[in-house]
Amino acid sequence: MTHAFPRLEPPRRRRSRLTRRGRLLLLALALLATAVAVAVPLLLRAPVEKPPVAEKKRTLLIPEGWRATQVYAAVDRALALPGGTTRRAATAAAPALPAAARGNPEGYLFPATYPLEKATTAEGLLRYMVRTAGERFGADRIAAGARRQGLSLHQTVIVASIVQAEADTPADMAKVARVVHNRLARGMALQMDSTLNYAMNRSTVDTSVEDTRIDSPYNTYERTGLPPTPIANPGEQAMAAAIAPAPGDWLYFVTVRPGDTRFTADYTEQQRNVAEFNEVRRSTSAS
Repeated sequence: MTHAFPRLEPPRRRRSRLTRRGRLLLLALALLATAVAVAVPLLLRAPVEKPPVAEKKRTLLIPEGWRATQVYAAVDRALALPGGTTRRAATAAAPALPAAARGNPEGYLFPATYPLEKATTAEGLLRYMVRTAGERFGADRIAAGARRQGLSLHQTVIVASIVQAEADTPADMAKVARVVHNRLARGMALQMDSTLNYAMNRSTVDTSVEDTRIDSPYNTYERTGLPPTPIANPGEQAMAAAIAPAPGDWLYFVTVRPGDTRFTADYTEQQRNVAEFNEVRRSTSAS
């Protein structure tokens, strides 16, 4: 016998409904996921930036004993300027020069290593050199030393420039300075080849009799006293020698060979030394 039972229907599921706050949160999460999905590939493809390379600092070395013309040419090269630009700019340094220099910076372009920046100009660099010379040469000890020798500061720079050009080694500078001072004190012509070289715009140890007859205020064979301007840009060692020359009665000197400069007060001995110098020159030329 069968029984009829009532048909049971499956229970109805209740649909959970999101609140307004829940819907907003879900939308925000969806947007964030989309943004991340787009940004990650872009980040992976973006080039990695390298740190900037530090710019190498540039400098310009001005050696002791360079003439102004050499300094001008070096500045033109260092700043990639047309030849002659720095020479024409030299008047910019004139206001910083001592009055005795009469606007000529020769002797006051102080030998040193100078920084070069992108904004560096020829005018600014020359003013920097002259200002440096003023600071170094204007020291109280330099002024006092010049007075002890009976010279002005400008005359001392002239003496130092000759010492710088003539001395074969730093050790000889004080002796060369003594020869200059001894000759000035006696009213003798300096007879320095370096001043002739300056007049003739050259550098040589070979001086002919004809050279000693040129008509120039820098011909210290024909004219007594100091030349009208420095003949180079001296360093501090040459200036120190000019204000404190070594004690001695020397009137002559000649560098027979490198490292062998002979000083004497006897003219006959000087002639023998010069003869040996000439012999060394001949043998060197022949070989």
